[in-house]
Amino acid sequence: MSSENNVPVVIIACQVFQHLLEKRLPPGLTESITYLDYGLHKIPRNLTARLQELIDGIEKPSLVVLGYGLCGNGLNGVRAGKHMLLVPRTDDCIAILLGSYQAYQREFDSAPGTYYLSKGWLESGSNPLKEYQDYLERYGAEKTEWVMDMQYQNYKRLAFVAHNQEDLEAYRPQAEEVARFCQRWGMRYEEILGSENYVKRLVEVAAALDQAGDDFVVVPPGGELAQSQFIR
Repeated sequence: MSSENNVPVVIIACQVFQHLLEKRLPPGLTESITYLDYGLHKIPRNLTARLQELIDGIEKPSLVVLGYGLCGNGLNGVRAGKHMLLVPRTDDCIAILLGSYQAYQREFDSAPGTYYLSKGWLESGSNPLKEYQDYLERYGAEKTEWVMDMQYQNYKRLAFVAHNQEDLEAYRPQAEEVARFCQRWGMRYEEILGSENYVKRLVEVAAALDQAGDDFVVVPPGGELAQSQFIR
């Protein structure tokens, strides 16, 4: 129930990574694992507060693995307290889904205005179509159209990232339904086979922290996560 550093490993991750982490975690590595609602990232300060509450509630000094990127600065200012923190060094979860920061950079260079979908997002109901339906109930048609246009009018591509052919085929109908809705902004639809490499490395580094390298941020006890640590 501990890493090579002989401290318990506790994982707190966004629910979009649940299926990827559960496939990779060796038995007995973690003391506990908590998946948080995807919607928390929409208001970064709520994500900051929830993460801090959970970290502060861990009794034994632990290695706390955060399954997040910087996420709209939601991790900025999160304090380690008596624990160590291990976090992927990415702006958001896209690089993690694609398998590396380099893979994300390649996609960004070739199609900067991309909105990404994944199995996790489709399952958690976080996508433009679901948002539109929710807003419609809350705000009515006119305000909803305005809010949605503000959020999505600059995107040029909707990309569905899957990690195997089976998921690609199983979730394609949902992804294509979202894509049809997003045609109102001229988004084209593409599919990308992502990689589990970043998640695999995260699990490996949790077991052997000295292997962290440039792809992870490690915060010692008493330290704090800062936006500057994620800049490459």
